[in-house]
Amino acid sequence: MPEVGNCPHFTNSHMHSTSRSEISTDLAPELRSAALALLCEGDATAKVTGTHALFDDWSQGKVQLDAAAALSPQGSVPGRPAQPVLVAPRDVVHRSMGSPEGQAAMVHAMAHIEFNAINLALDALWRFPDMPRDYYADWLLVANEEALHFSLLAAHLQTLGFPYGCFTAHNSLWDMAEKTQHDVLARIALVPRTMEARGLDASPAVRAKLAQAGDMGAAVILDRILRDEVGHVLIGNRWYGWLCTQRGLEPVATYAALAKEYKAPVMRGPFNLAARRAAGFSEEELVALSSGVG
Repeated sequence: MPEVGNCPHFTNSHMHSTSRSEISTDLAPELRSAALALLCEGDATAKVTGTHALFDDWSQGKVQLDAAAALSPQGSVPGRPAQPVLVAPRDVVHRSMGSPEGQAAMVHAMAHIEFNAINLALDALWRFPDMPRDYYADWLLVANEEALHFSLLAAHLQTLGFPYGCFTAHNSLWDMAEKTQHDVLARIALVPRTMEARGLDASPAVRAKLAQAGDMGAAVILDRILRDEVGHVLIGNRWYGWLCTQRGLEPVATYAALAKEYKAPVMRGPFNLAARRAAGFSEEELVALSSGVG
C-alpha cells in the first residue's frame, strides 16, 4: 500500500531537501528530495509545472545531487488529484470510438497513463540511492517529457469538452511500481522495459483508431509521444543492462525470472519490433518475446 502521512511542502522556487542527513550548508535545492516532494504533489497542474521547473533548474546547474541521502516520504505516494476515480481495469467503462464521448474517453485513458508516467519517473529518481549521476539525470529527463505529454493530452481533452478526471481510470502501472519498490533492478526490468514498453506496441493501433475517427489532433500528439517513449524505454534498457553487469547477471534469463517472480503481465503481440529495436531491445530478447519465453 502507498505510504501515507504529511507530504513535505513544495514550491517551485524553494525545493528544500527532505533528507535526514545534511547535504549542504547553502539553500540550493537537492534533486532527489525535490523529486519526492513533486511525487507527493496531488495537484496535476502543480506537479507538471514543478517538474518542468526542476528540469530547467537542474539543466542550469542550480540543483545539487545527494545520491546517498536517506529519504523518507512524509505524504501519500504518489500524490494524485481526487479525480479520476480509480477502479479495477475490468471496471473501466469502454465507449464506442464512434461517439465524441468515446474518443474523449480514449484520450483520457492516454492522459492518465502519462500522468502515471510522471510519477513513475519521479519515483525512480528519489527511491533508489547510490546510483550514478547519469541515472538521476536520465529519469529527470523522462519526468519532464512525461509532464509535457500529459499537458498536451489534457489540453486536447479540454478541446473535446472533457476535463482530465471526468472518466474512471485504473492503476495497474503504479501497482507494478509498488511491487518493485525494494529493488531497482526489478523496477527497471518490469516498469519501463515491460509496462511502458507495451505502449510502443499499442500506440500505432490507438493512433489509427483516433485518426479514423477524425481526431487528427490526438493522432499528432501520439506521434510525438511515441518518438519520446522510444527514448524512455531506451533509458530503461540502458540501466537494466548496467545493473545486470554490476550484479554479474545474464539479462535475458534474469528478465524471465523477474517477470515470473513479480507476476508481470504476459506480453501478447502484435509487437512493434521496429520501435523495440530502436529502444534497445536485443534480437535475443525480441525472439524470446515473440516466442512467449520472455
